[in-house]
Amino acid sequence: MEKIIMAVPKGRILKELNPLLKDIGIEPEEDFFNKDSRKLMFNTNLSFLDIIRVRSFDVATFVAIGAAQIGIAGDDVLNEFNYEEIYNILDLKIGKCRLSIARTKSTISKESEKQGHILVATKYKNTVTNYFAKKGIRAECIKLNGAIELAPKLGICSTIVDLVSTGKTIKENNLEETEVLLKITSKLIINKIAYKLMNDNITSIVEKFKKIIDG
Repeated sequence: MEKIIMAVPKGRILKELNPLLKDIGIEPEEDFFNKDSRKLMFNTNLSFLDIIRVRSFDVATFVAIGAAQIGIAGDDVLNEFNYEEIYNILDLKIGKCRLSIARTKSTISKESEKQGHILVATKYKNTVTNYFAKKGIRAECIKLNGAIELAPKLGICSTIVDLVSTGKTIKENNLEETEVLLKITSKLIINKIAYKLMNDNITSIVEKFKKIIDG
C-alpha cells in the first residue's frame, strides 16, 4: 500500500489542529508532541499515513509538487502561491486571523499611495503586489520573514503587511492597522493527481474531517 503523507504547519495552527486529529482518529507517534525532537516525519496509527511537520509557508509547496498528498494551509499561503496543482477541499475553521496593512501613525495620510508608489515590508510579496496593482499603485516589497514590525521602527519603511491576530504586536510597535487584505482560516488541501490515484484513502480522511467540522 502506497503511503499518504500529510504536511502540517508548525506553531500556532498545529496547536489547534492536534485536537482535530485526535477527534478523527489520527494518532501520531509520541515524538510528534515532543518540542525537543528533531524529527520531521512521523508515523501514525494508520498504516497508510505519515505526517511531516514543516513551516507553514512550505506546506502548500510540498503538496503542490506531490511530496505530500494532503496538507493544512492558511488562506495567506494559498493566496500567495496560488498553486494550480492543489484542491482546496475543506475549511477547518482553525487558525483564524487576518492579513492586514499597518502603518506608522504619522503616515496614515497615505501620501505615498497618492503618488502611485509605496514601499512595504512583508513576506507576502505576490499578494501585496497584486493588491496594490489593482488600486493602480506600484508596491515595492522588502521581503522579510519575521520581525516585520521592526521595519518602520528602524526607518526602512512606514508600511507593513503581516498576519494579525489580536493586534497587540501592532499596537506595541506604534503601528495602526488600516486595511484588511484577507480574512484567514486554515484549509485542508490535496494534491490533484494524488486525489485521483489514492482516492479511497484520501477520501476516507476528508470524510472524517468533514464529519467533525460539520458537526
